[in-house]
Parts: sequence; C-alpha cells; structure tokens
Amino acid sequence: MKPNSYDTGADQGERALLVSLVTDAVRQSGADPAHSMDELANLADTAGVEVVGRMMQNRDVPDTRWFVGKGKAQELKDKIAEEGATTAIFDQELSGVQVRNLEEELDVKIIDRTQLILDIFAGRAKTREGILQVELAQLSYLLPRLSGQGKNLSRLGGGIGTRGPGETKLETDRRHIRNRISELKRQLEGVTAHRKLHRERRKKNGVVQVALVGYTNAGKSTLLRQLTSADVLAENKLFATLDPTSRALALPSGKEVLLTDTVGFIQNLPHDLVAAFRATLEEVNEADLLLHVVDASSPMRDRQRAVVDEVLSELGAGGQPTLLVYNKIDECPPAAIGLLAGGPDAMRVSAFSARDMETLLRRIEDKLLGDVRTLSLPAERGELAALAYRVGEVLEQGTDEDRLLLKLRINPADLEKFGRPLENYFVENENMNSV
Repeated sequence: MKPNSYDTGADQGERALLVSLVTDAVRQSGADPAHSMDELANLADTAGVEVVGRMMQNRDVPDTRWFVGKGKAQELKDKIAEEGATTAIFDQELSGVQVRNLEEELDVKIIDRTQLILDIFAGRAKTREGILQVELAQLSYLLPRLSGQGKNLSRLGGGIGTRGPGETKLETDRRHIRNRISELKRQLEGVTAHRKLHRERRKKNGVVQVALVGYTNAGKSTLLRQLTSADVLAENKLFATLDPTSRALALPSGKEVLLTDTVGFIQNLPHDLVAAFRATLEEVNEADLLLHVVDASSPMRDRQRAVVDEVLSELGAGGQPTLLVYNKIDECPPAAIGLLAGGPDAMRVSAFSARDMETLLRRIEDKLLGDVRTLSLPAERGELAALAYRVGEVLEQGTDEDRLLLKLRINPADLEKFGRPLENYFVENENMNSV
C-alpha cells in the first residue's frame, strides 16, 4: 500500500451532506453541537468538498447498527437524493459495521470526522516523517474497520479450505496492513532517533526553544511569519500547515532563540493521529516556553483553549512555562476584548500590529530570562564565557585581575538544563566598577 493511498472520499467534486448525532454524553460534556458542525463544514471545505446540507439528530445513545437509527437513515437517504449528495460525512467516529450498513442503505460513500481529518493531513504532509506518520495513522484506523469497507470483501471462515493458499482477500488485506504498519513503525523509530539526537545537540549547545501551540487556525503560522520573516504558508484554513517549522528568533536583547510552529489541535483529534505524531508533538516537552495561541475572535475560544490544554496534558506538557497569546484581536468586537484574560501570563495581540509584535517579543524575553547574577570566570576558560552568552543575557562585562566578571540574567530553568558548568562560578556582590 503506497503512502496516502487510503481513499477517504474527500476528492475534488464531492458533494457532501453533513450528519451529527447529539447524545446524552455530548450534552453532558458541555460541547456545542452547532459549532462542531460548523467546524466539520470547515474541515470539508479544507478537503475540497462542497457541503450541500446538514442533518442533526437527538438520541440518548448511538444505534449500534445504523448510528442514527433505521428510521433516520431512511430520512437521510431522501435528503441525499434531494440534494444530489455523493457523500455523507458524520461528525462522530463510526464503526466498521455502521459504515457497511449505511453504505448499503444510502448507496453513497460514508466517511466520518476522523477519516476527513486524516485525509486533510495526508494532503498537507510534505516531509518524509509527516508522510510516514499520516500513513501509519490511516492504516491504524482502517485495520479494525476493514470488515466494514465495502460489500466485496469476503469473510474469513473456519475449518477445511480456509488455511494456507485458501486464505481470503479480507485476511490477506489484514495481513498486508499489519506488515505495513510494522514497517512504518520501524522507519519512524529511525526518524525519532534522529530527532532525539538533534534535541540532545540543541541542549548541549544551550539553544533555547519556544514552541507555538494552539487550536488549528488560531494564527500560529502567521505569528511565526511576522516574528521571524519565515517563508511559511499562512492560510485561513484548518491545518494549513502540518509539518513543524523552526526559525531563529531575535529577542530585543539580541539573544537568539529557536521558535517552532507545531501542528494545530482540534476537538476530537483522532487518537491514531496523536499516537502517530507523538514524536513530533513531544517537541513541546523540550520547549523552554510555550506560546499558547488562542483565536480571540472565535466564540468558542474558551472551549478551544481547553482542548489544547487537554492534548498538552496527554503529551506530558501540561506543566510547561506558558504565555497565553490571544491573537486576532483586530477581528474581535471591542466588548469581547475586555473579557480576555490578562496578567503576566497572558496578552492580547494582532499578528499584523508591529507594536504588538514588539511587546510580544519583550514578554517572551521576560518569561525566558530570569534573575541577574554575577559570574567570576578564570580568564583562560573562554568556553564558559561563550556558554554564558548562549544561555543568558550578559548585561555587563569586566575584569578583576586574572578573572572575567559577567553580570548575567539567566532563567533558572535554562541554568538547570544548559548551564550546569557555570554553577560553581557564581559570586555575590562582586565589584563590577572596572567595567
């Protein structure tokens, strides 16, 4: 099976009817079904699908055979015929049995939210790592549902005639997919090992890393462009960028840090996708500071912020130092701006305001750089002076006989991670009058 060959049906020219089931569990979660449907429509648009209608049903629990129930399925069939739809896209995840039954009853292609997201990722992945990760997620999703993928797949029987050369197409497909999954995991292990070496090299060299995280379409890539003049795609679409991008960011003090744009999150992000992209997403664990970007203009900003926090916690990055950045305030009603959180760990910006970007840079620097301390280094230890310049901000430099004195602003976390060789050279109230 070739990378990205899994057919989800999200091709150009598709006409789709969107379907959502509002269950007791959904109502109790506090989620907004209407907003979720709007998001599904945006996902369909991103995948190049024309949305021709919507249908929602209230039900205590999903129907095990039809998801929406047999009667609603018939109503859905009439609606599909009326709108000329070629595909039905469900806002929730379907089982293989439900897909098969709905395909037979509706006679159109059936895909769910997870398949749609995977299709978008498949189209956006450009690097070798991204392509491998997407294919692994697609196949991991497909394998347990294989028996529901169309009426032409035979079922595996038992007894005489079902072993060896007599194995069925369904079992052959399963075996092929399992083998491919094993091969993809093996290749990704090599990529992960390579990424780990890069992380260790950055640590050794004292490189400070800042990671942009947030809900998809919150404006992370636009911020990266504005702050670093990076040539990256910034588009008003969900998952406009997929592969992580890192660029050097110069702070007001002149210190350079590494700014990384990560893949956007979304509610109900497929577990197979999180698992496949774990090595990439875990970059946030290595970051010295997270910039959690929130779309201030979205009526669902609080929910979107919570979704990102949940995924970060799942990745083990819930306790990372974070600056909350409410973006797109230029698109936000004045009355709503006052409702946005403020304080030392939050700020409000427009990515297109040069003044806001200067303020953001200063806030990043304040979060990264910590207490001012004095270093007294042997003059011959030039590598220690170079390390001090890399991991902190040198405010003053002087000499005292055969020693080099540096007044250094350094974040305790940076000192712990990168500055261990400096620890024995800090002094108190050293005379810097010779500067």
